[in-house]
Amino acid sequence: MNTMQPWKLLLAGFLLLLLGLLLPLLMVLRVLTSTFFLNFLAYAASFSGMILGMIGAVLYGRIHRK
Repeated sequence: MNTMQPWKLLLAGFLLLLLGLLLPLLMVLRVLTSTFFLNFLAYAASFSGMILGMIGAVLYGRIHRK
């Protein structure tokens, strides 16, 4: 069974967290218009990035435990 590697989960989590940070920043600077969809997308990206990052960190710790 080919499972996803922990570093890929960590990378995906980091990118989603970065997106969740950049979207509200661009909305505050009025580069993007603040809409309900963009607000929800920023929240969902931030939350799912945090969850994926935590899962990746736990899997990395379980694999490299001595």
